[in-house]
Amino acid sequence: MNTLLADAKASHVRFDNDTMWVYLTDGRQLGVPLAYFPRLRQATAEQRKKFIISGGGVGLHWDDLDEDISVEFLLAGIGDRHREVA
Repeated sequence: MNTLLADAKASHVRFDNDTMWVYLTDGRQLGVPLAYFPRLRQATAEQRKKFIISGGGVGLHWDDLDEDISVEFLLAGIGDRHREVA
């Protein structure tokens, strides 16, 4: 496992119209299209703001939206995986 992926931890998240911006503790900033995450894309700005950074920074969680995102998966380019569950 690449340590740049495994050791990545989020420190802050913000949104613009089309993008979720994830700031990492090591100074990197990652822009992820909201199209990767339909629940976030369809959410209101207020709903998007109601997140917690979980696991010491390894995950992002929106309780009201039932959305969990792994920072490691974001860096690996993996989007919404809920459709893959049978």
